Amino acid sequence: MGPRVVHRLLRPVTLTLSLVFVFAILLATVCAKESDYYELLGVSREATTREIRQAFKKLALTMHPDKNPGDSSAHEKFLKVNRAYEVLKDEDLRKKYDKYGEKGLDEQQGGRYESWNFYRYDFGIYDDDLEIITLDSGDFEAAVNSGEIWFVNFYFPRCSHCHQLAPTWREFAKEMDGVFRIGAVNCGDNNHLCRRKGINSYPSLYIYRAGQRPEKFTGERNRDDLVRFSMQFITTKVTELWQGNVFTEIEDAFSSGLGWLITFCSDTGDCLEPRTRQKLAGMLDSLVKVGWMDCTTQQQLCDSFQVTSGATALFPPGSSLDKQGSVLWLKTLDSREIYNQVIDYLPDLELLTSVSFKKKLAHHRWLISFMFGSRSVSSEYKKLQAFLRNDHIQVGRVDCVTDSELCRTLYIHKPCLAVFKGLGIHDFEIHHGKDVLYNIVGFARDSVHAHVTTLRPDNFPSNRKEPWLVDFFAPWCPPCRALLPELRKASIQLAGQMKFGTLDCTIHHGLCSTYNIQAYPTTVIFNGSSMHEYEGHHSADGILEFIQDLVSPSVLVLDPSSFTEKVKGRAAGQTWAVDFYAPWCGPCQAMMPEWRRMARMVSGQILVGSVDCQRFQTFCQSQGVRAYPEVRLYSGNTRQPDRFTSYNGWHRDAHSLRAWVLSSLPRVSVDLTPETFRSQVLSGRDHWVLDFYAPWCGPCQHFAPEFEVLARMVKGEVRAGKVDCQAHHQTCQSAGITAYPTVRFYPNLGTRRYEHSGEHINSRDANTIADIIRHRLEKLSPRLHNTPKVAIFSVTTQSLKCLLRSNQTIFLALLAL
Repeated sequence: MGPRVVHRLLRPVTLTLSLVFVFAILLATVCAKESDYYELLGVSREATTREIRQAFKKLALTMHPDKNPGDSSAHEKFLKVNRAYEVLKDEDLRKKYDKYGEKGLDEQQGGRYESWNFYRYDFGIYDDDLEIITLDSGDFEAAVNSGEIWFVNFYFPRCSHCHQLAPTWREFAKEMDGVFRIGAVNCGDNNHLCRRKGINSYPSLYIYRAGQRPEKFTGERNRDDLVRFSMQFITTKVTELWQGNVFTEIEDAFSSGLGWLITFCSDTGDCLEPRTRQKLAGMLDSLVKVGWMDCTTQQQLCDSFQVTSGATALFPPGSSLDKQGSVLWLKTLDSREIYNQVIDYLPDLELLTSVSFKKKLAHHRWLISFMFGSRSVSSEYKKLQAFLRNDHIQVGRVDCVTDSELCRTLYIHKPCLAVFKGLGIHDFEIHHGKDVLYNIVGFARDSVHAHVTTLRPDNFPSNRKEPWLVDFFAPWCPPCRALLPELRKASIQLAGQMKFGTLDCTIHHGLCSTYNIQAYPTTVIFNGSSMHEYEGHHSADGILEFIQDLVSPSVLVLDPSSFTEKVKGRAAGQTWAVDFYAPWCGPCQAMMPEWRRMARMVSGQILVGSVDCQRFQTFCQSQGVRAYPEVRLYSGNTRQPDRFTSYNGWHRDAHSLRAWVLSSLPRVSVDLTPETFRSQVLSGRDHWVLDFYAPWCGPCQHFAPEFEVLARMVKGEVRAGKVDCQAHHQTCQSAGITAYPTVRFYPNLGTRRYEHSGEHINSRDANTIADIIRHRLEKLSPRLHNTPKVAIFSVTTQSLKCLLRSNQTIFLALLAL
């Protein structure tokens, strides 16, 4: 999808544009078409991250300048391909590109690339291995919490030990395929995920089981040790059957709807070895009981089963040797082949007809597989009932060939899965994730608790009084699929305050066209006649922040009059940050949610505004604005009201913008030397909070503006200081500083001297640190309860939830503004 030009949300474009502007738009469109990122990589717009990575690797191996030393244009050609890959592999950048084209990308991704050897040997190690599932930040949690056992390999592309393990990991995956899930996480592409999981060395191998702590593998990295380690987590019992228990065990299982897989061991013939039995017990857990019988000691019993040599058979519930064909005799010893034959032999999911469908779904939660003929249903779905039994979700199927009218009324035109939430046949949500068990199970569990409804023309909230958040999407769009689970989370947090729905624009073209939907996903809040398009991160918190901004705007919309009055006529000490933008500008659209977030972060310290230069073109020209977005800072110097500083930073994210605007404010913290550290901190009468840092440390630089925010928050209660550990290494060493940045609190203990090391505070959030300090001061001295405190107002996601719950009427009224 090429660049998107947005003039006014969901309204026809009536503005007459200059010929120059029209030419610029047409030129941008032509350029975007000429360098379409999907075409450059040779992938479809619905390509998965794995497919994009595979396509890029193929191109890298042939187009890389190292392989084309005589081609002077090879570098530029490969830069374009590399940039396309860097953008499309990132969900947020991909959405911006789909929506605005290259104009929506304000950062120069893809400016650097690796050597040819890296792409040949280090890039996408497990992309071509079908038994190994590559997980990323978007699906990791759903996978490891699905109920299946996962053995995950966290690796780094440049790690030699990771490459040494790769052949062994592939062999292990082939042997254990189907017993549990074998996964891999590329910590080069998923650095935040790996850090969150405590991965600090590569390769790191962990077993994950839902609801339990992960178990790390610490043995020798060979196949036998990996198998031995992993098999201990298959705890499903393999029962030895004999004369004293066989009939009771079989009857109990049959009465519970479970069959038996029994291997008979004799001096002749073949029976399953113990490890294979245990594998099958894990693979068929909750579907079939697994047992074995020793025919050398239980000969009469084996004779009664008509077994005279080693054999293996499946006995489904109600089966009998007298019923021809009811028992499945297996002719293989391979665990995977046995598993497939058993699964195929098990009964299908319950078939619902039009009549039973309406009756059964009226009061119970169901996961329904809509099929178009028997071939459209995976036999793996038979395991869903076992996984969802504890969640009280029943599983069934509907044949849309037989019951075509039912499927037509629900706008279901192809095979799919949907969760019905026990509130009738019209309250359901369709699954648009991967067609694999772990993704389906995670979806079903989330959906029954969430409040997201699949919308159709007959239930679309065009004229509803209550507020609705509607997500216009296309199932083939990866950013759309990434947003859906976040909508579920947000719907739970805003239950009773706002309703959530999704509309599939590939089915409901007309309805999407009515609202001028030109890119996916487009998320809009409807409240009567008022509509607000969501621009922000694909997260529940991002949605909550957007709604918070509707309720209490953090950015003041300025016109020429209010700009003159408020910005140029600002009071002494007031500082304004102003964004001059144009609605049609891609980078402006991309920066909007970051600008709003920054405004909330500096609330109470910096005033933030914005000017629409399409609407006030003459005014912006008079202010010397020549490009968009133009971000300016008007400091507190009222003697020069027209003086400003322009932002020329590379990044336009909220944290970078915040650091820039806060740098204009006078510092509250002070720099400490070894002498002032001893005299004022260790021997003085004030409470101190200190930031021990090193100038070369990236996290220290990122934390510096946050520490200044903290200094202002606790001003009057606690003094704030900074110690440069590069310049004053001995002081930091004496204080026990081993990492940067380190935050320490040094309270005044009265007649006692300070502890030399202070009290460590394990946080880099100003609000959290301030709360910890105040709580500590209250404990130290009851007198502090009567000491005036600095009032701090911080709007967080949690406070938003409280606001929405306690002020629903106000919320609805404000939404209509």
